Amino acid sequence: MTRGEDLSVVVFAFDEEQNIAAVLGELRAWLEEHEPGAELVFVDDGSRDGTRDAAARALAGARSLILRHERNRGIGAALKTGVAAASGTFVTFMPADGQIPPSAIATLRAAQRAGDRDVVLSVYDHRDDGLDRKLLSAGVRALITLVHGVRLHSDGPYLFRRALFVPEQLPPDTFFLNFEFPIRALAARLRVGTVTIPCRPRRAGFSKSTGLRRVVGVARDLLDLRVRRLREAARALR
Repeated sequence: MTRGEDLSVVVFAFDEEQNIAAVLGELRAWLEEHEPGAELVFVDDGSRDGTRDAAARALAGARSLILRHERNRGIGAALKTGVAAASGTFVTFMPADGQIPPSAIATLRAAQRAGDRDVVLSVYDHRDDGLDRKLLSAGVRALITLVHGVRLHSDGPYLFRRALFVPEQLPPDTFFLNFEFPIRALAARLRVGTVTIPCRPRRAGFSKSTGLRRVVGVARDLLDLRVRRLREAARALR
């Protein structure tokens, strides 16, 4: 197998016309040098600007798929759409804001190969989100441990075996999917590793996934996931 042919990289975007050409151009160049043969799957999550057209121009001639949601459905839905279309044995994803350099993929891949990992999570080496957000993040991590009995340290993109990620079995269409899948992987005692990756300021625009409302929603979703997991365990015993 040619280097990179077992890898799919999903990029999802919502109204990122200012960023997407530069982000995809940088990612495409890095993959062509370090992971030739890798597949790039772009999902436009219902953008209202020229994101999709800019992405199509940036990916012309590359081994890629371009998918689109007719309306904005959320990060979780975009990731599930991308994974469902991906063909690689392993999948990772990148945001369209340019905060994660493509070289982070090499760190994830090296950790997977070194430990034959099923999932490799990532934490940021430095990210200045302010004291309020740091405290809220710490509270969410504590709640995950309390409710689900696992210690989750995961900030950024993760790499996983595609066969373990079944979109039909992962209900969240929101950002919460980035908690649910790692929680399930840890609870199932899969071979999970964690690496540290850099995080840069976004190229342009603003984050669409911050705020107290999202944190409150995550807390509610964590309790809902606990109920769903208990029901799944009860059905397995029948």
